[in-house]
Amino acid sequence: IDKDALDAQVKERKIQEAAEKAQHEKFAHDMKKNDKLMCLLEERQKNEIKDMNRALTEFHKNFQKPETRREFDLNDPQALKKDRPARVSDNDPRCTISGMQKFMGEDLNYNQRMKFQKEQLREWSLQQQKDWKNAFADQKLADDLYDKFRIELDQKIMEEQRKEEESRHVVCTATKDFNRIQVAELDHKNELEKAQKIKEDMDEITFLLRGDLLSENPEQAIGPLGKHHMLVDRWKGMNQEQLMAIRQFQKEQALEKLRVREQERQRDAEWDRQRLQTARAQLLWERQQQRQNRVQRRDLDFLNAELSQEQKAKNIYLKEEEYSNIPTDEFYAQFNTTTR
Repeated sequence: IDKDALDAQVKERKIQEAAEKAQHEKFAHDMKKNDKLMCLLEERQKNEIKDMNRALTEFHKNFQKPETRREFDLNDPQALKKDRPARVSDNDPRCTISGMQKFMGEDLNYNQRMKFQKEQLREWSLQQQKDWKNAFADQKLADDLYDKFRIELDQKIMEEQRKEEESRHVVCTATKDFNRIQVAELDHKNELEKAQKIKEDMDEITFLLRGDLLSENPEQAIGPLGKHHMLVDRWKGMNQEQLMAIRQFQKEQALEKLRVREQERQRDAEWDRQRLQTARAQLLWERQQQRQNRVQRRDLDFLNAELSQEQKAKNIYLKEEEYSNIPTDEFYAQFNTTTR
């Protein structure tokens, strides 16, 4: 253990605790000082508030008497003696909206006003009925004029439709005549075209039948460079000599294929024979190995049996020697234990 280091740590710890203690004492001293200042300030503030309240009371008492206040009439003991009626007339300036002293229909000339309103309502009703009658007459006159205008308009439309039908009929008749002429000309043109097409088809068929294409003339395939230069697009097939040569070559190919197939068959038979011989030799060798293993196992079992017999005889001999060297009581105890 490093005692010097531990002592130094203990010394540093004590110095740190002393510093913390001094700092705490300084904080406590400052807090006490601040508390005293706060108490003095609060006491001063309370005294100032008392002085202000006292001065305010004196000011109210000297300069703000109840008689000079705006709301003194609410607490005036002589208010009933000084009070006037709530409304002298309908135009009384005291009857304001917030005073709630005058409402709709509670004026002083209510009867005259109601009579005037009834007379005015009757005049309005008579004027409204007169307006309705005039409006109905105007509407009826407008409807009559509109019906008359619609009838005239319908007659004009029917006249226009009749003229349009007549002009359409004339146009249709002219169109039918024109179409009839066009159909006749088209039929004549189609007949001429059909006859020309039949003539051209017959000429083409005659040309094809007599040409080298359908007659399959082999000479047309001979090129300009000689007899051995053939034109592929005109070639019509091979002659008999060429066909016989191809057949002969095919026969030779078939014979060659049979010969190759026979050689492959013989080679496969030889491989099969060799595989059978190898398998037979392998089987004979495995059987020889099995016989040798059985003989070795039998010899080993016989040797193990002999060794076991020798071991048992040796153990019996050793036990007899041991029993001959111990007392009689111990011999019978061991013999009984061994027997169990």
